[in-house]
Amino acid sequence: MISSRRKLIINIRDFAGIILGSIIFGISYSWFLIPFKVSPGGVGGIAQVIYYFVGIPAGVSMLIINIPLFVIAWFFLGKQFGFKSFFGMFMGSIFIDLTSPELLYKQFAFLREFINTQYWAFTDNILLASLAGSVLLGLALGIIFKFKGSTGGTDIPVAMLKQYTGLSIGSGYWVIETLIIFSIGVAFRDLNLIIWGYLNLFITTQIVDITAEGLPYVKGAYIMSKCEDAIRERVITELDRGITVFKSEGGYSGEKQNVLFIVVNRSQVTPLRRIVKEEDPKAFMILVDVNDVMGDGFKTRTIDFQQPQ
Repeated sequence: MISSRRKLIINIRDFAGIILGSIIFGISYSWFLIPFKVSPGGVGGIAQVIYYFVGIPAGVSMLIINIPLFVIAWFFLGKQFGFKSFFGMFMGSIFIDLTSPELLYKQFAFLREFINTQYWAFTDNILLASLAGSVLLGLALGIIFKFKGSTGGTDIPVAMLKQYTGLSIGSGYWVIETLIIFSIGVAFRDLNLIIWGYLNLFITTQIVDITAEGLPYVKGAYIMSKCEDAIRERVITELDRGITVFKSEGGYSGEKQNVLFIVVNRSQVTPLRRIVKEEDPKAFMILVDVNDVMGDGFKTRTIDFQQPQ
């Protein structure tokens, strides 16, 4: 049971993180993506279409679209995530309009030399805008997710996929955003925007996963060797890692043998290679990335959106 003081500290930390992510979120859209009609999908992409065809500010459109999605989050992901979703949704939408280059041009004279008035952006190059906007958007969404919040929109169904299926945040975006990206290209009658959208989606999803969940820092090793006892002893004593022994049978030879399975940090991969090579140069070892691990000595990458008890 977490104390009331601890809960307060956690909530303050989470809301501060959501505000930081929302500022970066607003900058990514208003400075780079919206001016060039480029978007990796999401409610932000729909808001761009509304902005160009109807004239409603993108931040306002996002608020209107997000209301029913906020209700879904409230019921399916819990009241705490729902409230933080609303907070992130509101702040993200506000900062899209507050960081608008047109507004900054009027309010801050020192920024005028950096703002391109033809596009009302901080660059006149669509490639640079796409790269900068996608990286910042991925960073922003990752920060907001890390602190158990959301900017609303498709973040909410993505979070539901993450919570109930274990699908990574980045993969969830690929599933949900495809239809929106195609719709944007059709709406603006420019199929190039579909290509730009997918480029942005790829960059954004990679940055989201790294920011929210961290790099996969764990490796799994399968080792088959005649010197398994010596390898096992050295791994336990030198690397301080446990070992699981699987009973196996050679598919061709039919020979019975043991397979050692070890989970190590990336920094321990080189020492593990050395141990195996020194004990048995003919050993067969397979190294694989481990997406997540829970247990002594490892930190899980899983994000829990539920309120701590």
